Amino acid sequence: MTTGKIGRLREAYHENLFKHVLRINESGAPNNSDSGSKASVKTARGIIERIGLQPISGQIPGQTAGQKFEETTRDFLHKAFALLRHLRPGDWEFSLGGNIQNFEQYRHLADITRLIERHRELRTVFGDYIVTPDIVICRKPVDNDTINAPEVLVGDEDIAVHTPLRKANSDRSILHASVSCKWTLRSDRSQNARTEGLNLIRNRKGKSPHIVVVTAEPLPSRLASLALGTGDIDCVYHFALPELQKAASSETDIDLLDTLVGGSRLRDISDLPFDLAT
Repeated sequence: MTTGKIGRLREAYHENLFKHVLRINESGAPNNSDSGSKASVKTARGIIERIGLQPISGQIPGQTAGQKFEETTRDFLHKAFALLRHLRPGDWEFSLGGNIQNFEQYRHLADITRLIERHRELRTVFGDYIVTPDIVICRKPVDNDTINAPEVLVGDEDIAVHTPLRKANSDRSILHASVSCKWTLRSDRSQNARTEGLNLIRNRKGKSPHIVVVTAEPLPSRLASLALGTGDIDCVYHFALPELQKAASSETDIDLLDTLVGGSRLRDISDLPFDLAT
């Protein structure tokens, strides 16, 4: 079977995760599993076996694992998306973190921030609306030379003077995607991806960015707790979905995964670059 470049990048992604993030403790539980759940440990180990790489024994601080997961995922998406430039041309930037008010659709939030800093009591009115995504993907505006490359499309007339895609109108980047990285979904904190997604949708002025979650959670029930439903996040992406589907042993887990995948609520990490190109 011929492996394409995206497939090879996926293999390199797993190699980097095994090197920098994934660990197995003394009892044999991978650090993306719940050591108190036999089903979680069994499924996580099944994923590892099907990936076919040797995990490192030991421990890694949760904060470090989370940061490395974000960095490794950012690098994979950047490289894979670059291979799709013929499908989605443009000047793109992939970075970790970033305040959404720095982007075109949310620039108005800077005024609210300054107002709240002067009048702290207003926080009870506006709440915590400032989102700092784990990974942000943005498109830089284009100049007239780029727009007019094939032929003169815009001149000096009052045409297209408001669109943020033109650098003549705005020099702020346009937020294309917000990617939340959750190594596991073991705590209620994982649900804050929903809140962040709703804030991105409600507070925007203009185009809504892609809002997605990438995770290595092995339990289908916990994946479902975040993936089921629509409106707040586009989709949940698993770092090794085919391997998870093969590792699932109970009929309940298999049926649940089929529901999530068939309902377009759960996809593989290799799907994400293509979805970002839409």
